[in-house]
This record gives sequence, structure tokens and C-alpha cells, in this order.
Amino acid sequence: MSTAPHFTRDHLLNLRPRFTSFVGIDSDGCIFPTMEIKQKHCFHSLIISFWKLEPVENALREAAEFVNLHSLHRGQNRFPCLLTTFELLRDHPGVRQTGFQAPSTRALREFCESGLPLGNPALEKRVQETGDPDLQRLLQWSLAVNESVAKTVKNIKPFRWVLESLRDVRAHSDVICVSQTPTEALVREWAEHDLLQYVEVIAGQELGTKSEHLTLATSNRYKPDHVLMMGDAPGDLKAARAVGAHFFPINPGHEESSWERFYHESYGLFLKGQYDERYEAALVEEFKRLLPERPPWVTP
Repeated sequence: MSTAPHFTRDHLLNLRPRFTSFVGIDSDGCIFPTMEIKQKHCFHSLIISFWKLEPVENALREAAEFVNLHSLHRGQNRFPCLLTTFELLRDHPGVRQTGFQAPSTRALREFCESGLPLGNPALEKRVQETGDPDLQRLLQWSLAVNESVAKTVKNIKPFRWVLESLRDVRAHSDVICVSQTPTEALVREWAEHDLLQYVEVIAGQELGTKSEHLTLATSNRYKPDHVLMMGDAPGDLKAARAVGAHFFPINPGHEESSWERFYHESYGLFLKGQYDERYEAALVEEFKRLLPERPPWVTP
């Protein structure tokens, strides 16, 4: 019988501050170097098999890797990322030249725009209500991804300087994990490396968007300039901006040097109220240069 903690939105709503400062931290690609293996070995391979995209596998992988790893879409919820991947696939030169018909995105787009929490529970309910075969395939794919991740992603240690940073942050700020990964996977991965002790709540996709996580956890509890969001994706920056919080980027491809900077410099400045606009803007500019909007095969 599992003894893993179960987190709900009530855990965010009822968070009791111990400190005057708050830190939200993403997980995949931020705490753990898991983005590449999850995307390439689990997500993308299953997209190919579920939508029978073997004839355009190279184009699909190129589009999916750009969306999920190397663009401003990095770190978003799996369903909008799949929608964007299919849209890029449709116009990919490797697909246009063959005349291959890219998958329909109607049902997927409607789900993404439904306003529902973009997780498997809401999708399963939608399938039961509509009987839509495209949504059924989407659900089966998403469930298969979770199963594949559970089997594949093991023994992947956190980035260097993460543990030192978590210990320091836990001693001076209230901390939660803010992610669009399923909560079950997050709890499993954090527990595997004994990291649950450093956070109050693990908030995954079922608990809402990242900005909703931050809003629920911080509203009327902390001054905006006493709230910091850390992440490796533009969605983390967007969530920080939505609640008026500071943002610290974990730069893709430079994660360990980012954590080292945070541990030795940035967190101290945050605690002292010296994490000012100019300092943060320089970090954000460096971060944005790493994640373009358009793939290399699309001309401006």
C-alpha cells in the first residue's frame, strides 16, 4: 500500500506561511535533467505509434523536439504542446513534400480551449461525456506516456547545486513545487531522491496551471516582491508575471551554472530585497535568447 502523500488544491489554499518569503520551483528540466529522456523516449515515440506517423517520423521528432525542448513552448502542458507539434508537422517541408496527411487537431484544440484542468481526469470525463474517438486516442496516449515515464525515468539525480539550494531555501522561505507534470510522477521522482522534505506542496497539472498554483498559494499571504518563481521554461516566467512575482531562470543547457549562481548569489539578493528590476531583466534576457519562437525551417 502506497504511503506517498496526496496533494490537492486545498493544500495550496490552506498553506500556512512560516516565513515572509515564498519560492515556487518547477521540476522537469529545473530540478531534474529529465526533459530529454521523457520527451524523446516516452512522449515522441508514443505520438508516432498512436497516430501512425511512422512515414514522417523524422519530421515529427524534429517538430516535437523543437516545441518541447528548444522553443518558447518548452515546459508547457502536454496537450497544448501536442497541438503545437501537430500544427508544425502539418507545415513541415518533410511532410508537405510527401503529401502525408497530418493528424486532425479539432478535438484536441477544443479540449485545450475548454477551460478545464488539462490533465487525464478531466480528459477522461470528457471522453465519457462525448464518446469522441479522437479524444479517446488522446487519453490512451496520455495514459501510455505516464506508464512509459514510470518505467523509464529512474535513477536520474537532481542537477548539481540543487540539494544545497533546496536546503538553504527551506531554511528561509516557504517552498512548493509548481509543475505541469502529473502529480503522481512528481511525488515519485521527488521521493526517490528524498526531496519531499524540502517542499510544502507538490502541485502538478491536476491542480491547475502554474499561475493558478502560485495564486492559490500566495494570495494575501506574501508581498509580491517576496515571491520568487524558478523554472526552465517561458511558462514559468509567465506564471511569475501573472502574480507579480520575481523570476529566476534555470537556463536550458546551462542548468548547473544557473543553480550555482542561484545558490551563491541570487537567492541571497532575493532575501535581502536586492533582487531588483535591472538584475532580473539581465537574467531574463539571457534566458529568452535560448528559446526562440520559430523553428529553423520556418522563415520569419
